[in-house]
Amino acid sequence: MRMTWLDMCRSDEYRGRWVALDNIDYEDGSSQPQQADVVDSDEDLGELCSRMRESDRTACAILYCEDDSFAPPVARRAAMPTRGAVHR
Repeated sequence: MRMTWLDMCRSDEYRGRWVALDNIDYEDGSSQPQQADVVDSDEDLGELCSRMRESDRTACAILYCEDDSFAPPVARRAAMPTRGAVHR
């Protein structure tokens, strides 16, 4: 089923669950999905991953639909010190 990320996070069916997504359209210049096909979902990440492996759907993205936030978690890298900065 094709849905927007915002609709997924607001949905009682997906909010608070891990969701496997395919055919994702991302926002320009962002890693945040705008919309995608929902392949499967589960409260247990391990169970969802097991089902995905068994069904050979190994190229899906798996994101957690936050209860109180409508944006997926974003991994951020720590800033590297600028050249010449020395910490001792």
